[in-house]
Amino acid sequence: MSAPVPEIGSLPLFHQIAGQKVLVLGEGDAAEPKRRLVERAGGVIVDDMQRAVDEGVRIAFIAYDDAKACEAAAINLRCAGMIVNVVDRPELCDFTTPSILDRDPLLIAVGTGGASAGLAKHIRLRLERLLPQSLGDLAGALKRVRPSLRKRLPDGGERRRAIDAALREGGALDPLNPESAGRVGDWARGELESDHCETAEFAISSADPEDLTIRQARMLGEADAVCCDGAIPAEIMARARADAERWTCENAVCHKARADGGPAQCMRSAASQNEKRLTVILRWTGTEQDTKG
Repeated sequence: MSAPVPEIGSLPLFHQIAGQKVLVLGEGDAAEPKRRLVERAGGVIVDDMQRAVDEGVRIAFIAYDDAKACEAAAINLRCAGMIVNVVDRPELCDFTTPSILDRDPLLIAVGTGGASAGLAKHIRLRLERLLPQSLGDLAGALKRVRPSLRKRLPDGGERRRAIDAALREGGALDPLNPESAGRVGDWARGELESDHCETAEFAISSADPEDLTIRQARMLGEADAVCCDGAIPAEIMARARADAERWTCENAVCHKARADGGPAQCMRSAASQNEKRLTVILRWTGTEQDTKG
């Protein structure tokens, strides 16, 4: 049985290593950035391979100047149960380190799977100019009001929709508005509530997600539910939220649709039952050949 073809090159994870030991082998310009990265995350650096193996260390960075020494160390450490990063040798890596934009406690990691660290860095530098320093304050404030918000909105779905409505562009807690962090308390108490229900409908004729307009990509990524009228390509649907409801509305085929209403009636009916709900209808206008590139 053949292995499935991956849709993304790597699985992005945020690993908490505060107080944990991490092996860093090597000296100089290649190893020093890895040491600083481990220290910033609160890790305890170990620089002896045998000690790391004996003490059950799970993560290793290898930054030797000698290529053969890197290969040998990677094999030995992997056999000892560690996951390994070899600096500038992506083919030897179990994981790669991204370029990090720090708005503590919010972190944005930009990675290329080892293809180009320079590209990841310059994407991160562009984002640095766009994203306000207040994002960290906003994240911290949202964490602090979580207990009171759960009490006021005990239903998980209702709570998620309220958060999505507030954080959307132009919402009460728009992340790009530096004043949003100061509004979180009032919002959590329900003093900034505004009912919001929206349905958007887009005609899609290309299987290339790069052909989506900025508005289409944004709304697809925010939608609570996505209704497909036709064979929408998987590449387009991958831009939708992972937890969004996904329906196929072809009259009788769709369990939500009314016989005389089709997709639009289906989505309007669903939207009317929920406040602060964004629903997106995708109508496929391309051909079968278009879906195959």
